[in-house]
Amino acid sequence: MFNWLKKWFRIKPHAKKTELKSRFNLLEKKLGFKIQPEHAELYKRALRHRSIVDNSRYNPSETYERLEFLGDAVLDLIVTEILYEKFPTENEGFLTKLRAKIVRGDTLYELSKKLGLNEFLEIGDRAAGQGIELSKSVLSDVYEALIAAIYVTEGYQKAFEFVQWNLDQFLDFEDVVTKIDNHKSLLMEYSQSEKMSLPKYVVLSEDGPGHDKTFHIAVYIDNRKLGEGKGKSKKNAEQLAAKNALKHIFSH
Repeated sequence: MFNWLKKWFRIKPHAKKTELKSRFNLLEKKLGFKIQPEHAELYKRALRHRSIVDNSRYNPSETYERLEFLGDAVLDLIVTEILYEKFPTENEGFLTKLRAKIVRGDTLYELSKKLGLNEFLEIGDRAAGQGIELSKSVLSDVYEALIAAIYVTEGYQKAFEFVQWNLDQFLDFEDVVTKIDNHKSLLMEYSQSEKMSLPKYVVLSEDGPGHDKTFHIAVYIDNRKLGEGKGKSKKNAEQLAAKNALKHIFSH
């Protein structure tokens, strides 16, 4: 239904101003506020993929990448504040793990899709038809770039309200909370979001008789030992190793 929007930002110079205005109106409905004319270019940049650099009209700084860098930091602060207020009795470890689940790439990708940002993405002609507008990494980056654009043009409070509305509308907090105790899953998601190798669990030792063994297991990422754990089963030892690895990661 909205496929025609994919070429939104590639409007030819002679396109009618009314058409451009109506398309900005669609984005404004997603954002919940009006984009001022002097800010229009920044929002175009937030939705412009680096493949557009193939076009001599643009340079690398005119894509979403710089804004994504800023948006990553702004989003981290916003989510931290939201969780701090939403869970007043939870400890730092719980809040840290929950934040990691929310600001990871998969979650931002889903938020981006719910908003339909893939329909607004501007890509280069050579990259057209390659499915870039559905890429998880691209859409998660675009979401962060959009947060940065809101922050720069409208201020922190408006960016906060936008993210809070997104989370309330599209995220099941109860579901996320029930999953944060799966330390192995959380560690794997973290390694994927940081483009690291997947966690590797190694048995360091097995002590005790066959019916009552204790397993000592270490977890490695990129050949670096990040945590160890002991348990009466390999599964429990691996979970504890992952938990200690996350504790190590988030304390540095």
